[in-house]
Amino acid sequence: MKDAWKPLEEAEVQPLSTLFESEPDRLARLSVEEAGIRFDFSKTHLSETLLAGFETLAETRDLAGAREALFSGKTVNVTEGRAAEHTAERGQGAPESVARAQGFHARMRALIDAIEAEAFGPIRSILHIGIGGSALGPDFLIDALGRDEQRYETAVVSNVDGAALEAALGRFDPQTTLLVIASKTFTTSETMLNAQSALLWMQESGVDDPYGRIVALTANPDKAVEFGVDETRILPFAETVGGRYSLWSSIGFPIALALGWEAFEELLEGAAAMDRHFRLAPLAENAPILAAFVDRYYANLRAAETRAVFAYDERLRLLPAYLQQLEMESNGKNVTSDGKPVSRATSPIVWGGVGTDAQHAVFQLLHQGTHLVPVEFVAAIEPEHGLAFDHHRQLLINCFAQAAALMAGREADDPARSYPGDRPSTTILLDRVDARTLGALIAFYEHRTFANAVLLGINPFDQFGVELGKEIAKAIDGGGDLDFDPSTKALIARAFGEEQA
Repeated sequence: MKDAWKPLEEAEVQPLSTLFESEPDRLARLSVEEAGIRFDFSKTHLSETLLAGFETLAETRDLAGAREALFSGKTVNVTEGRAAEHTAERGQGAPESVARAQGFHARMRALIDAIEAEAFGPIRSILHIGIGGSALGPDFLIDALGRDEQRYETAVVSNVDGAALEAALGRFDPQTTLLVIASKTFTTSETMLNAQSALLWMQESGVDDPYGRIVALTANPDKAVEFGVDETRILPFAETVGGRYSLWSSIGFPIALALGWEAFEELLEGAAAMDRHFRLAPLAENAPILAAFVDRYYANLRAAETRAVFAYDERLRLLPAYLQQLEMESNGKNVTSDGKPVSRATSPIVWGGVGTDAQHAVFQLLHQGTHLVPVEFVAAIEPEHGLAFDHHRQLLINCFAQAAALMAGREADDPARSYPGDRPSTTILLDRVDARTLGALIAFYEHRTFANAVLLGINPFDQFGVELGKEIAKAIDGGGDLDFDPSTKALIARAFGEEQA
């Protein structure tokens, strides 16, 4: 693998302006149109030489074989000994896995039909409780697509801070609220505590049969039954669907309920279109793979530790938070798939915000700071609002101007007013923000994450790094026999009034 990286390390670094001058077809080669989205990678330092080098790296890593293993349901999550079958949820996978996913979707559709027929009584609002992948996907999509109209008012609660749940409960009438509990294991401590408090709220408000107003979304139905949920109101999904890849499964229930089944189907269809593109397009024309090449270049050859994502559309304001979990939980690893230490940087730190707000907050550093930060702009051509004047035009003008300014820079006699330029960015331009396009966009990011992992030789489908903190929290809560450091002991004593050894 060292040999595959060597040509990349030895490649000449050329300014962006030089690349555009020397490569007349650069824009055409580094732009991809797929599923209503234009991906423009031309304002990155990915030269023809680097592109050829990364294609060689991908061949050495057998990216094509790993990609086929993903879609065919083979064991790609090697540390946990299982497949990763989120693509089967949108019809792209092993036939038996696709059939199982379709069966679970049919069960979800039937339950939604029953709710709409008021089999649960009159339902006006949905309280969805989960955390991580059980919350971020539904929250992002309902916020993005449900601004004009939601069939049911919906709140997604993930934080164990009681203030978050209390604020949601204050919005709803317990007599007309459906409680949705989303947990792959149905043991997630934050989710179960919030669920118990919501259930108590229903009980104290005099709701008849509050357990009959619960829908459970889980890969562990037995635990949901043990909690008290009727088995007819449990929506299972496969153990091989990871949490941060799960919005296509039963975890998408609140999306389908709040936005309508047609919207959920369009979400799946958009993702399936991107699945086909990722699976079939040549490396040099494959949007997720080109994005991974760009990521590896800046993280591994230019020592860029972060990547900034700015959504120039208020409907996409939760996209950076969604990507933080997807990318950093997947690829924030320090060992390879076979347990050896990695020799290169893995996931960049993903951060970002919303344009144009971010221009007046963090873009000073991006233009004139000392850090190299690849920037990703995400925007949509069609607006949602109907305001007069030219709000959306000005929004897009600002988006395009920032990318152009990062690249071009400007010299000035006054050093404080000089912009170095030659700063990279990619632009992802959606035709519109709808279910189909967002399905394709999210699938693009999933496959980009997978391609990055393959190039690095790591497993993107486990997340053992989140466990240690949970174990220590349980020890603090239960007064376990762990010997804490002096700082932690002092904080415990200060907060709880305990003299804990």
